[in-house]
Amino acid sequence: MTKHKYLLFLPLLLLLAAVACSSNKRSADADSEGKPRADVVVPDFCADSAYAYVKAQTDFGPRVPNSAAHVACGDYLAAKLESFGATVYNQRVELATYDGHLLKARNIVGAYRPELKRRVVLFSHWDSRPWADHDPAEANRQKPVPGANDGASGVGVLLEIARQLQQLPTEIGVDIVLLDAEDYGARADYEGEHREEFWCLGSQYWARNPHVPNYNARFGILLDMVGGYEAEFRYEMVSEEYAHSINKKVWRAAEDLGYDNYFVARTGHYITDDHVFINRLAHIPTIDVIAFNEQHSFFEHWHTVGDDITVIDPATLKAVGQTLLQVLYHEK
Repeated sequence: MTKHKYLLFLPLLLLLAAVACSSNKRSADADSEGKPRADVVVPDFCADSAYAYVKAQTDFGPRVPNSAAHVACGDYLAAKLESFGATVYNQRVELATYDGHLLKARNIVGAYRPELKRRVVLFSHWDSRPWADHDPAEANRQKPVPGANDGASGVGVLLEIARQLQQLPTEIGVDIVLLDAEDYGARADYEGEHREEFWCLGSQYWARNPHVPNYNARFGILLDMVGGYEAEFRYEMVSEEYAHSINKKVWRAAEDLGYDNYFVARTGHYITDDHVFINRLAHIPTIDVIAFNEQHSFFEHWHTVGDDITVIDPATLKAVGQTLLQVLYHEK
């Protein structure tokens, strides 16, 4: 946005995380009419599991399109969704960058209860930026970004949600869309015109060519940079324009769970991100849950080589993931 092989012990780590976080809980949230719905069971989001999925992605190295790490991580993500019971679709397409390069891109979609017409769609991008063009050290600005927070964090949350959806289905259909080629926009030092359509190439393609014909959903939620320490999520302005009621729904769920220190009920900023094109082209009201602080800036290590696994806070993953589960399991 304007803005290796993983360790051999990782499967054991994921198994231990899943066991540690296997309990479900009942929610006393209210339904759309304000009546208590204490009978609704909402799974307990496992932050350790989500963290392990973030680390698994970063262990491949930067997921820059046209790289071996990108291919390997894409295979890993598709396999994880399939192992969690999703119907998996792969959109493989060549996409042109702002400077004329062709990227072998891959959008990966996991559908739950695909037979249902009542659906909610969740998004995150899984690629990482090819250049750390905002790094304070000039020597690092040609290096790729590890992309732990900017990319892998949202995907890690969605993989843990996928694991929960397999264990306890929702009353609605849920689609998890992992978007590619989001972060290949023009470099900061590019001397030509900077245009927003240089970014988010995978979402532009998906919005014009959804994974199933005539696809539609009640609403969408995009996750981006949702794993940093002391993260704050505010009402992003494109989200407010197209999906004000969805912002309210999500932030209210976070408040009910005691996560209002993360989901700050204040207006944020206009951000060019995948949701812009989903709203404009697919006409699905979609919000962006993205960390953006009071100083109108992203997290400290954004688009630098410092965006590695050390910047990820499991507590932030928990706040975001549990809030999304609260929304999904209360949707009728």
